[in-house]
Amino acid sequence: MKEAMFYERLDGAEVRCRLCHHHCRIRPGRRGLCGVRENREGRLVSLVYGRLVSENVDPIEKKPLFHFLPGTTSYSIATVGCNFSCAHCQNYEISQYPRVHPDIIGRERTPEAVVEAAERSGCASLSYTYVEPTVFYEFAWDCAGLARRRGLRNVFVSNGYMEAEVARHLAGVLDGINIDVKAFTEDFYRKVCKARLAPVLDNVRRFRELGVWVEVTTLVIPGWNDSTEELRGIARFIREVDPAIPWHVTAFFPTYQMLDRPPTPADTLRRAREIGLEEGLRFVYEGNIPGGGGENTYCPGCGRVLIRRHGFRILENRLEDGRCRDCGEVVEGVWGAGSAAPPA
Repeated sequence: MKEAMFYERLDGAEVRCRLCHHHCRIRPGRRGLCGVRENREGRLVSLVYGRLVSENVDPIEKKPLFHFLPGTTSYSIATVGCNFSCAHCQNYEISQYPRVHPDIIGRERTPEAVVEAAERSGCASLSYTYVEPTVFYEFAWDCAGLARRRGLRNVFVSNGYMEAEVARHLAGVLDGINIDVKAFTEDFYRKVCKARLAPVLDNVRRFRELGVWVEVTTLVIPGWNDSTEELRGIARFIREVDPAIPWHVTAFFPTYQMLDRPPTPADTLRRAREIGLEEGLRFVYEGNIPGGGGENTYCPGCGRVLIRRHGFRILENRLEDGRCRDCGEVVEGVWGAGSAAPPA
């Protein structure tokens, strides 16, 4: 057991978790909504510290992060648990596991073992991913601090629902984050995710202001969030934060409890990309439908292809020191071992 960070003790041995915006009030012997933080006699503990259910070497493009050390690999880890209950979760077997099973599964690992495995694998970064990594924050924090000291970068793939204090704390060791903006209505977040939209938008702004490299992903679901009005709203929001934030519009495929929707047509993603560019975003990418050109990075200055991709593979990279080789346009991102996110 590891004592949890970010909680307060209340009367009667109850505690209130301050990790995310659910603010779970937890009685002794009970767990929060994530299913992995439990009140033990007035002390909140993490049940998943070092209990990994997934360890993989992934291309950084799979996160997806397209402007963060492209062509490198990232050592990716997860425990069970999540603070969302998305009806279309592609990793529901592990994210929702604690909601249907009383036990906590996972291989015992230490931060030292994780970082050493990343180094042996030749990875440039650690990614905390597959489920919402905030729910295993204590282990992620210890891994991230050690990774930083060893010269590795740290990446979160997140729903963006952590508290502001947590985001500021995390920014001290975090280099990049991909935040899902799953839709642009509170109705979607309430019905599909059992959460709220506003805190997510606040954290997109917050991480960018804190100097962390930010990319945004929207899974485009037919009939749920694919209207021109909603896509335009997301694009405008991102532009207002920073037009250089890459926006990934990705294809939905039926899964888990959302089997009544068809896969996203390629034309819908192309329309979403066009909307993003029309609204002034510098970089918009189509995901989950490889080979159509929507995965490439184009120079905002001269329009030439700078990074040509197919799926998670880079076929050609014509960037030089973060600039277009042809016209010299600066292309925002984290491109090398010594580079950092541009100032907010």
